[in-house]
Amino acid sequence: MKRVLCFALCATAFAVATCSAQANKGRRELVPAPLRTDSAPAFAAHPSPYNFPRVEFPRIEADSRVTFHFKAPDAQKVQVALANVAFDMVKGEDGVWTYTSAPQAPGYHNYWMVVDGAIVLDPGTNAFIGYGHMCNGFEVPESGVDFYDLKDVPHGNVLIKNYYSKTAGTWRHIFVYTPPGYDKDTTTRYPVFYLQHGGGEDERVWTEMGRTNVILDNLLAEGKVKPMIVVMETSAVGNAGGPPPGGPPAGAAPGGAAPARRPGMIGFAPGGGAYGKLMINDLIPWVDSNFRTLSDKDHRAMAGLSMGGFMTASVTMSNLDKFAYIGLFSGGTAAGFGAGGPGSPIPMAAPPPMPATLDLKTIYGGAMADPAEFNKKVKVFFFSCGTEPPLENPEALKKHQEQLVAAGITNSYVYISPGTSHEWQTWRRSLYVFAPLLFK
Repeated sequence: MKRVLCFALCATAFAVATCSAQANKGRRELVPAPLRTDSAPAFAAHPSPYNFPRVEFPRIEADSRVTFHFKAPDAQKVQVALANVAFDMVKGEDGVWTYTSAPQAPGYHNYWMVVDGAIVLDPGTNAFIGYGHMCNGFEVPESGVDFYDLKDVPHGNVLIKNYYSKTAGTWRHIFVYTPPGYDKDTTTRYPVFYLQHGGGEDERVWTEMGRTNVILDNLLAEGKVKPMIVVMETSAVGNAGGPPPGGPPAGAAPGGAAPARRPGMIGFAPGGGAYGKLMINDLIPWVDSNFRTLSDKDHRAMAGLSMGGFMTASVTMSNLDKFAYIGLFSGGTAAGFGAGGPGSPIPMAAPPPMPATLDLKTIYGGAMADPAEFNKKVKVFFFSCGTEPPLENPEALKKHQEQLVAAGITNSYVYISPGTSHEWQTWRRSLYVFAPLLFK
């Protein structure tokens, strides 16, 4: 997939916040994510930060290319898969296969080896979930950009919790970020942000690849966001292999082996589908009972990337009495872009053309049929995507917002990530831009 690494264009050209003149009073300021500048110092070639100690490869070259080594002396063919595209490696006399990629966009990227047709992990570096299976990962620096880097600032905690869902008939596994100072001040209550992963991923990815906790810690230290609790859970719903609905089995305790899970429903089903029912009936009440939350709709947000954007749109638009802030990162909009993604059951295909007009009675499950009522209920309706095809279509997204504004929907914001595609740097930047809009 083509990567554009030149960011000479002015960032304001990629951050669009269009609205009708009469609706400007309550609008928040949309601030684009920092980008590499020409004056930033170059980085030297170095091992990927996810490599084990003393493991040289993958090596991030000074020009953002990545060199891979893989020892398989008896293999007939070895490839390295980047963004789900396999590239042939060359075998050396020592049985080590090598490949150097084209320049890669900054940020985190999944990869894996294909050895004689079989997916194989690179043993010298860490593994993460993506594309529906475990992958390896590498990180390309963005010189001069540090909003997702660890700094000497107060840090929140990421807690791993389990709760029982009567809707799913099984225990659920979630990650919960609490802001700095949450444990010391036992009286303050916080708004809650529910954050969804993409297809083929789960509740781990927004901390492992997205660095949500680090981004929010840094934004809080700069006074750019409100302290908030962030809940990260998989949208997979099912009780295959688990206990029957109605309550925990006798002797059950949190933290036991997780049962097999089936994908949740995607689309504008009643109540937001299977996952929407689980959120409203189980997850949100459990979070409000176990954390010091502000439990009204004006202090509750939801966002997701790719397939998680579709899930977010389905859940929030079906439950506008529960959410006042909605974020759709590379998916979930009626513009039709960003369908699918890593491991998604939705085919990864080029987005369809934009419709000439929008029917507010049908798009987003009819939630916008009364624009004035929608504007009252939803304070921020945020879209984002990258600039690079085929899965990102910024022109369609901006056109979609223009159509919404023309139809009377005045609370929308658009952020376009320069030089990135359907990938984590797009979504890290999206979080950076979206979070300061919340709960103000």
